[in-house]
Amino acid sequence: SYPYERMQKIREQNISPSLRMYYKKPLLLHQGHMQWLYDYEGRRYLDFFAGIVTVGVGHCHPKVTMAAQKQLARLWHTTNIYMHPTIHEFAEKLTSLLPDPLKVVYLTNSGSEANDLAMFMARLYTRNFDIISFRGAYHGGSAYTLGLTSVGLYKHGVATGAGCSTTMLPDVFRGPWGGSHCRDSPVQTVRKCNCSEGVCHAKDQYIEQFKDTLSTTVPKTIAGFIAEPIQGVNGAVQYPRNFLKEAYQLVRERGGVCISDEVQTGFGRTGSHFWGFQTHDVVPDIVTMAKGIGNGFPMAAVVTTKEIASSLAQNLHFNTYGGNPLACAIGTAVLDAIEEDGLQKNSEDVGTYMLLELAKLRDKFEIVGDVRGKGLMVGVEMVTDKCSRRPLPGEAIGQIWEDCKDMGLLIGRGGLYSQTFRIKPPMCVTKKDVDFAVEVFHTALERHVERAA
Repeated sequence: SYPYERMQKIREQNISPSLRMYYKKPLLLHQGHMQWLYDYEGRRYLDFFAGIVTVGVGHCHPKVTMAAQKQLARLWHTTNIYMHPTIHEFAEKLTSLLPDPLKVVYLTNSGSEANDLAMFMARLYTRNFDIISFRGAYHGGSAYTLGLTSVGLYKHGVATGAGCSTTMLPDVFRGPWGGSHCRDSPVQTVRKCNCSEGVCHAKDQYIEQFKDTLSTTVPKTIAGFIAEPIQGVNGAVQYPRNFLKEAYQLVRERGGVCISDEVQTGFGRTGSHFWGFQTHDVVPDIVTMAKGIGNGFPMAAVVTTKEIASSLAQNLHFNTYGGNPLACAIGTAVLDAIEEDGLQKNSEDVGTYMLLELAKLRDKFEIVGDVRGKGLMVGVEMVTDKCSRRPLPGEAIGQIWEDCKDMGLLIGRGGLYSQTFRIKPPMCVTKKDVDFAVEVFHTALERHVERAA
């Protein structure tokens, strides 16, 4: 294709500057296979960010590629004014993986669009307006969903998302309360607590803050509450056990519906369960999903109950591309690959192994403040020191990140201060891959210590 320099020039002249690129010298990628990416010069990289938590079953997975090719040769698009086989096959297979009464699906094209529609459904169904989300949440970049998104980097100086309120994030590492037994994770924080078994004072304190939001910030009746089971963009932040269960109950007492944003946590990534909400022992009223649903193909979905779905049918609501034959053929192949390749179990086994190996680095390096997550949804938060928990300066984090890339490992960044490395690889990764990634990260940390000295 074009030389690298011409690609750069086209990027500067013809592609929106809002589409920022990673790394001082951005990667020009040419090919992918399962957990690997290759640049235009043939260098191989272990992809531990998976296209921002999107490539669930692996780049160019043979089963998914074959399904796409087969459907491309048969029928690309008819829109949903006609019946075609793949939408029915996919809808049945997808909803069979969700508990009752979550059995009605509306297919869209992106996670922002799915969350946008979920907000609309919640308001139509409840006839209320206000929706609550967590600080640090990312639920999309549309004008509607930006009201729910609570990360300053994504905020623009125009009015967006009326009727959206945020509440305190129950972050047991960076928040005011947290201890050594709060999280559903193989790795806990280094913060100590004196809670007896079955009791979590941090959870109780954060619930009080949630009640305070309900009492002071929103009307007596609300439309809903939306939360990721584990926050993604904010760096794999986990809540205390049973927090969501109690929060859901409080929301429903106010007439609201509970929305689980599974865009990053769904499709087996957390390992122990297929959906992130199941790890909290709750059943939401609406579930949104994208990213891993199509392994990189642009598709998304909202799944809800018949009663809530019927509120949208009172008037016409139409989506030209949602549920098109090609998307649904790919979606079905992705579900088959997850099951046949044992990827949920692999997420649990390899993810737990990785968390425990990364915890060893946390114990060795003062700048590794927290290692957290579940399955292959992992965050490593960097600090100046464990006592203050102040974020490590961006320049230092950036150099560690660049060093990892130069040694062949791609990881993401997140958090309110971009202080957390986001590690969310394709679910086909192996323990051998983890050994390589941990060794690379270890070397990058040692180089940082040498530079600082």
